[in-house]
Amino acid sequence: MRFVKLGSSGATVSAVGLGCMTFGDPNHGNHGWTLRAPESRPILRRALELGINFFDTANVYSSGDSEEITGAALLKYARRDEVVIATKVHGEMMPGPNGWGLSRKHILWQVDESLRRLGTDYIDLYQVHRWDASTPLEETLETLDGLVRSGKVRYLGASTMYAWQFARALTLQQAHGWSRFVTMQAHYNLVYREEEREMIPLCSATGTGVLAYSPLARGRLARDWQQGSRRQSQDALGHSLYTGQDVPNRAVADAVLAVAQRHGVTRAQVALAWVLTHPAVTAPVLGASAAGHLDDAAAALDLQLTPEDLDELEQHYTPRHVAGF
Repeated sequence: MRFVKLGSSGATVSAVGLGCMTFGDPNHGNHGWTLRAPESRPILRRALELGINFFDTANVYSSGDSEEITGAALLKYARRDEVVIATKVHGEMMPGPNGWGLSRKHILWQVDESLRRLGTDYIDLYQVHRWDASTPLEETLETLDGLVRSGKVRYLGASTMYAWQFARALTLQQAHGWSRFVTMQAHYNLVYREEEREMIPLCSATGTGVLAYSPLARGRLARDWQQGSRRQSQDALGHSLYTGQDVPNRAVADAVLAVAQRHGVTRAQVALAWVLTHPAVTAPVLGASAAGHLDDAAAALDLQLTPEDLDELEQHYTPRHVAGF
């Protein structure tokens, strides 16, 4: 395993992170493809065996089940200080106007709930999952700074917003001396590259690490484009992210296959290796529904793509509307 710094922080993480949305009771929330604890534990254990020490979840995943399963497995198979646990806040955790968002009230409630579900007394990376236009930004940022000062949180991160919004947050953090966001979790893969326009250059200029989520486009770049999966058939958000550009997307997927065959590796390794070539990317965050998916992720770290490979992989991309916000 290769290790890198977590964005501009001093913490060290594996160059591939495990996204834990896959873990949870399929009857909870709106993730019907998830794996219950007995099926999830071997995947988490394999990640640790491969040297992966970075695990990303969110309070809203399967209504908290993902945090519970992830925390219990990590505490069983590893020492707490060996792993870097990231979670998120923003999504709806109960009905009503205070059940979601980035208000002081909601954040202080949910950080304690996440700590309880994870079974730990601190969170390594606490991320705002989405932008909350209904709450004063200063209130959110001051509250997050307080969590760092209290010791409940080690570092702060953000996810999925416009570059101007993130720039405004970073500016306010600097102006007030508040703990700053050290990472930005962004949707980034070979068929969705719109973050290259503004967000990734902003992160490069400010020393903010990019955590690339959906690096395989919800698995679409790891298999034949027309081949579906249980998650694909039930994932409404994932479906919305990749509709409307089937022809160019399939051309990119065909290029991934051609490069994989040339190198004698899997398509997943090629797609992940491409994400890893970007100097602003700290780590792709990979979802896995089988332990073997993690072996592909580890192998991708050793795959060297040539300039010709990169040209072939990138030439079919067609700009598209921003999606996922």
